[in-house]
Amino acid sequence: FPQYTRGTVTAFAPFDARADAEALRKAMKGIGTDEETVLTILTTRNNAQRQEIASAFKTLFGRDLVDDLKSELTGKFETLMVSLMRPAYIFDAHALKHAIKGAGTNEKVLTEILASRTPAEVQNIKQVYQQEYEADLEDKITGETSGHFQRLLVVLLQANRDPDAGVDEALVEQDAQVLFRAGELKWGTDEEKFITILGTRSVSHLRRVFDKYMTISGFQIEETIDRETSGDLEKLLLAVVKCIRSVPAYFAETLYYSMKGAGTDDDTLIRVMVSRSEVDLLDIRREFRKNFAKSLYQMIQKDTSGDYRKALLLLCGGDDD
Repeated sequence: FPQYTRGTVTAFAPFDARADAEALRKAMKGIGTDEETVLTILTTRNNAQRQEIASAFKTLFGRDLVDDLKSELTGKFETLMVSLMRPAYIFDAHALKHAIKGAGTNEKVLTEILASRTPAEVQNIKQVYQQEYEADLEDKITGETSGHFQRLLVVLLQANRDPDAGVDEALVEQDAQVLFRAGELKWGTDEEKFITILGTRSVSHLRRVFDKYMTISGFQIEETIDRETSGDLEKLLLAVVKCIRSVPAYFAETLYYSMKGAGTDDDTLIRVMVSRSEVDLLDIRREFRKNFAKSLYQMIQKDTSGDYRKALLLLCGGDDD
């Protein structure tokens, strides 16, 4: 993996796995749990260190840390702590596995992960999925989805997006014209053109295509997608376009809508905060502040409560006002 340096959570120093394991055992032993100790340790150590703590915990006490967390904690706070303990390499595969199991598929999770991860990350997810669940991710996804939504997911799963090289202006012009003809000029969109171009061209190429599209049509490509498509396909196409433009901006918007309005989509809030905490949460915070006139920290503070809120605010790592 590339070394990400825009996370809010970094390696804690000086780090002592055994001391942390002992503190966690003490916090959960006997009657009542000292949640403050649990959340402080788990949100301020990075994922690799959390794995070392779990290992030390087993060595010292013969107990499984995650099992103890599950039996001592409840609700959203429990979900957040258990998510933090999930090894980083398996996080996305696990989220996808749970999105496609049982009754009803969680299209939101498929969309968010497959639209935002790099080709190298998608390749890794497929390998981990095969190793951990002895199943082929593509087979599982095609079994639970259909139509153009399914086809775009399959294209993204191939993880064959062109690498960023020099941009060919003639091809930019050509792709923009093809999308214009497929979208604005046709009754009933030619979805396949959108799927192929958005799913396979390089990021720098597509950014130029979006600019050119605006020049030719007078519309942002998002507006055309919004008008011409609907349902899961529309959401996936929009997610891909937004991630091509800026992955942090996409996640800032995802976090905003997970908390906006009545009720909070806690699953999304937890998944994004945990999965981006060591990747680009600082950039996400910056985009959030720029686009929503308040900071991520303030929105979490307003929208959540208790130990769950304390832990999320620690992951957030600071206010931007």
